[in-house]
This record gives sequence, C-alpha cells and structure tokens, in this order.
Amino acid sequence: MGKTSVAAAIIARLPEMHWTAFKITQFGHGFCTANGEPCDCQTDEHTVAVSEERDPASGADSARYLTAGAVRSFWVRTRIGNLAAAMPRLRKEFAAAENAIVESNSILGFLRPDLYLSVLDHATADFKDSARLFLDRADALLVHAGSEDLAPQWRGVSLRLAEGIPRFAIAPPEYMRDAVIPFIKNRLHPNHLSQDHLTNSRS
Repeated sequence: MGKTSVAAAIIARLPEMHWTAFKITQFGHGFCTANGEPCDCQTDEHTVAVSEERDPASGADSARYLTAGAVRSFWVRTRIGNLAAAMPRLRKEFAAAENAIVESNSILGFLRPDLYLSVLDHATADFKDSARLFLDRADALLVHAGSEDLAPQWRGVSLRLAEGIPRFAIAPPEYMRDAVIPFIKNRLHPNHLSQDHLTNSRS
C-alpha cells in the first residue's frame, strides 16, 4: 500500500531533519527472523534481528530510505508479538538519532511518537490488527487517491475511530502531496526537533 514509499517521500522532502529510518517487520511461524526466509528454526536466538542497511543499491526497502536521504537506516525483524524484545536496541538507536522515522504501527504499543501518520486505502477490506488498534491515535490519515471518495470497505473497523482526523490524498509516484509537508512541519515544532519520532503505518 505504499507505506515505504510514503516514508521515503517524507525523508526526501525534509532532508533538514537528518532522519534515521527504521523498517519493522514481524514474521509469523515458519519464517526466520534473521533473514525473513521460510525456515523451521523456531529458536530463541531467532526471535529478534536488527541490521543496519549500508548499501543504497541493495534493493531492500531499508535501502530506499538511504536513497531518499536518510542518515542511517535499519531493518528490524521480530516474531509476531515479540517487538518488546527489540525495544532496548531501538531505544538506544532512537537516543542516538537526531530524528527518527519508523515504518510500523506496533511501535505505538511502546512509545508515543510526536506524529503518527496512518496510510490507508478505502477500497481495501483487509485491515491489519495493529492499524485498527491505533487508528484513533493517528494525527492524520494518508488515503490512496482514487479511493478517498469511496466509503471505506474495512472489515471489523468502526468508522468512528477515524472521525475528525485530517485526511490527505496520496498517489504514486511521489506519494506525497504538498499539503502534507506543512502539516508535518507544524506538528514537529522547531523547539522539539531533537529526537522527534515520526511513525508511519506498517506492521
């Protein structure tokens, strides 16, 4: 649904923030946390893996953050429900970052970001549990252009959760409309630019 593209667009449009970017992926049974490949190694050592992306040309989503201008980029992998095990390392990296942008919904279970943007598609019925859980905490909804005039098709999601939340249409290839950037800047007050944590919807 373009969440990585949205995060990359924010990084590119706000280079003065000197972003450190984090992509959080949670794997279910049968996948190795170390590399995201199918496996049977359901061991304690493979509960969490955190790696720093150093090659902008690797083709990974975390590399796209570097290409967009991020100062540093990390890929965080955990089993579903085990994000808490990665938080000590993440908090250390957050403390070292000038500003952090995190592609994740689940991170809201452990911290309160200065700005939370939820990327949605009204035409898509599937809705991640983590996105539903924190929908009412969103500062703004970024809705895929072409679906913004449709009644949301989300299953099991109360539309009241999204009432009163500002909405902005987004579309490829830029995945960022000019109106969104002033909104982000206004929310990230200049007096609080140190260690701001901007999260963008993901797993």
